[in-house]
Amino acid sequence: MTVREIHRHRRWHFLVLITISFASSLLGVSSETEVGTFDYSEALSKSLLYFEAQRSGRLPYNQRVTWRDHSGLTDGLEQGVDLVGGYHDAGDHVKFGLPMAFTVTMLSWSVIEYGDSLASTGELSHALEAIKWGTDYFIKAHTSPNVLWAEVGDGDTDHYCWQRPEDMTTSRRAFKIDENNPGSDLAGETAAAMAAASIVFRTTNPHYSHLLLHHAQQLFEFGDKYRGKYDESLRVVKSYYASVSGYMDELLWGATWLYRATDNDHYMSYVVDMAHQLGGLSWAMSEFSWDVKFAGVQLLASMLIKEDKHKQHSKVLQQYKSKADHYLCSILNKNINGTNVQRTPAGLLYVRQWNNMQYVSTASFLLTVYSDHLRKSNSDLECNQGTVTPDEMLVFAKSQIDYILGSNPMKTSYLVGFGPKYPTKVHHRGASIASYKDYKGFIGCTQGYDYWYGRSEPNPSVLVGALVGGPDDRDDFFDRRDNYVQTEACTYNTAPLVGVFARLIEIEEQKLEEEDVRLVATYRK
Repeated sequence: MTVREIHRHRRWHFLVLITISFASSLLGVSSETEVGTFDYSEALSKSLLYFEAQRSGRLPYNQRVTWRDHSGLTDGLEQGVDLVGGYHDAGDHVKFGLPMAFTVTMLSWSVIEYGDSLASTGELSHALEAIKWGTDYFIKAHTSPNVLWAEVGDGDTDHYCWQRPEDMTTSRRAFKIDENNPGSDLAGETAAAMAAASIVFRTTNPHYSHLLLHHAQQLFEFGDKYRGKYDESLRVVKSYYASVSGYMDELLWGATWLYRATDNDHYMSYVVDMAHQLGGLSWAMSEFSWDVKFAGVQLLASMLIKEDKHKQHSKVLQQYKSKADHYLCSILNKNINGTNVQRTPAGLLYVRQWNNMQYVSTASFLLTVYSDHLRKSNSDLECNQGTVTPDEMLVFAKSQIDYILGSNPMKTSYLVGFGPKYPTKVHHRGASIASYKDYKGFIGCTQGYDYWYGRSEPNPSVLVGALVGGPDDRDDFFDRRDNYVQTEACTYNTAPLVGVFARLIEIEEQKLEEEDVRLVATYRK
């Protein structure tokens, strides 16, 4: 048994990182959630597997999710451009650019913050592969400075069919934004994704990092110069990924990540000078998602306050911090005037009915990142209803993660494939039909609905690492394939978990090292 295996064995049997009862007393988490610790290393490994199940294109030789095969090999052909690759966003086969870009941004941010922990677990290479699968596609999709292909496939026709991606017979028409059909939100988010990824690859693949940064800068300039909402230019996305928040948050988001990637004062000035005009200081948020980035901008900006080189921007940065604090305090139930985020009886954050877990995972990530920042700066979070320490913030983030992994009234893991009980009828075309590996015969559009969709049996393939939409506001969950509000999973649900799992593993390792030191000291006495 290796040293890591010994530590992992000891962790599983003895370590309770931070008890949920402690979280209950401080932050109002229901005692129903009280259980022992989970194996976060296993959860991390499985979460990264999920992205391989969502791949479109020609799969690599080292593909680990073997029930999948090549798909979408003619994507873009009709428009004369190579758009093979990228990710399916959820349980269908459309490639939507906005949620895909947010997924890559969050994966990259996870690596930037917790790359050492990912490396220590042996999962860093898989995280880099997940990021690069997305950024390789974005490079293809950005065919000229002011052209970005936004979507492949049509949601309406795609949803009429229930078939494997390997058998697709639906339209693969591609849609783009350009000078005449602007999409500042999509351009800004894709710029953020490529800028963040350029940081990730700066050391291991400097040429690729430079290429990503070049694309990111061009995309940001395009989005800023030709302003408009992408769903006004491309009505085809309106029913699926409408940009409700508009494009202002994505422009600030893109500039923030470009500043982090370049240290160029031009981008810092943009974040500061455009703060009022683009809503960075006027929106007090209670969610962070593929659509709404203001909380992320506000949090990243507030983390710059104590750097000497930003003293001239301290007034605006403090205003950003005030908004970031509002978001975090609303998550922690420490605001006033009814601005706190609702919770289920068992303590799960509850933002809205459809795919609620996406908001839980992003909130947990931001709490984790900011708690680390506060700890390093020897600070606390000041809320209307009291002071919250970094440890208390992490306690609450962990309570949300543990709920996801099985510490909940349903006693089920909402991370598919983890633990003894998890959803087996995930709303996912590829997983719910006999795998291409086992059955290479063609399965048609209506055949999938007639034979596979309504089956009461579990899906033939397990969508390991997928975070499904999750329970309702009363902690109830119904595992049915047609219950897509609760049983469909999305890439942007799982992506933030990668960073949180990595951080929780890091803390466990630190605790074990401290315990080893104490044991040695005791033995020597």
